[in-house]
Amino acid sequence: MTGFSLKDHLFNAATVKGLADEISSAHPDFDAKRFQSDALAGFAERELKARIEWLADCLQAQAPSDFAAMADWIEAALPPPLDPAKTDDDFGHFIHAPYGVLIARHGTGHVERALSAIHAVTQRFSMEYAVRFFLTDHADQTLDHMADWVRDPNYHVRRLVSEGTRPTLPWAPRIGLDVLRPLPLLDALHADPTRYVTRSVCNHLNDVAKVNAKAVYDRLDKWRAEGDQNAPELDWMSRHALRTLIKQGEPGAMERLGYRPNAEVDVTIEMPDEAIIDDVTEIAITLLADQKTPVLVDYAIDFRKADGRQKSKVFKVKQCVLQPNEPLRLVKRHRFKGDATTFRLYPGKHDVHVMVNGVVRASQRFDLLEKA
Repeated sequence: MTGFSLKDHLFNAATVKGLADEISSAHPDFDAKRFQSDALAGFAERELKARIEWLADCLQAQAPSDFAAMADWIEAALPPPLDPAKTDDDFGHFIHAPYGVLIARHGTGHVERALSAIHAVTQRFSMEYAVRFFLTDHADQTLDHMADWVRDPNYHVRRLVSEGTRPTLPWAPRIGLDVLRPLPLLDALHADPTRYVTRSVCNHLNDVAKVNAKAVYDRLDKWRAEGDQNAPELDWMSRHALRTLIKQGEPGAMERLGYRPNAEVDVTIEMPDEAIIDDVTEIAITLLADQKTPVLVDYAIDFRKADGRQKSKVFKVKQCVLQPNEPLRLVKRHRFKGDATTFRLYPGKHDVHVMVNGVVRASQRFDLLEKA
């Protein structure tokens, strides 16, 4: 039995045919059979991103060579915009991603026409990847357009402003912008009524937080003072934007979410002296406070690396409020997964630390053993 293949799910005979049919409807001279044959013949040897580039190659073979004509050709073949009644999780269909590749390849010398095409295509599939080439080569011109896009009636266009300017967008090239430069655009987007947009704003701030935590704190404080976004949504946005800083136990992030790093909480930890790779071990944590105390409880394990050094990995436990003099016992079943593709386990001495509001309150050493 073979496992799920994302590349085959997204790019296959059916999706290629769907794209060919859309283009043929707009351009009767388009050789759909040739396109399908060429595209499918090149899939076997290519991974997901390479398939997108390959599809762009196959489209380029029949598209006009003049960029203005190419942009017209692309726009004429587009399906209707994504459902405007939806407000979240409507990324679009990956089969339209090759249009962005064509625009990025051929449009950097025709910025106005290229950005107009991006504006159209992103309403069918997010053009966050393609727009980054224009932010790199034509930052002022692109940011001027984005200043208008933050007020666009289509929420996919508004989201593109935040997502496209993210400092570390997954699967995408870095852009040369100072991380502070796009923040005025987020000022206009943070009060957006669409969660798809505000989630992107949070992801953007989370990227910024990795290099400039103060800028994120200042922005969230500013937005809270202005009161343009409703309080529950801004609370959610703050938690999401500060998630990396929270995981790192940064006091400023903890305090903004109502967790006092210096809160007086007694913590004990119970777990066996030995744990087995690929088995489950129970980690029991007991907390006690003499007053009502909001707490965010995590634990971190210092894993041994191949060279003997340690690398800490944090695991979430619970967010709750301790009641005065009422012990709270939390039990976490931790599987020491030995075959993880990104994190290999090595036997030896390990340490586990319980953190409350970002501060280590209790630790225990244990031996991690190979399974017999």
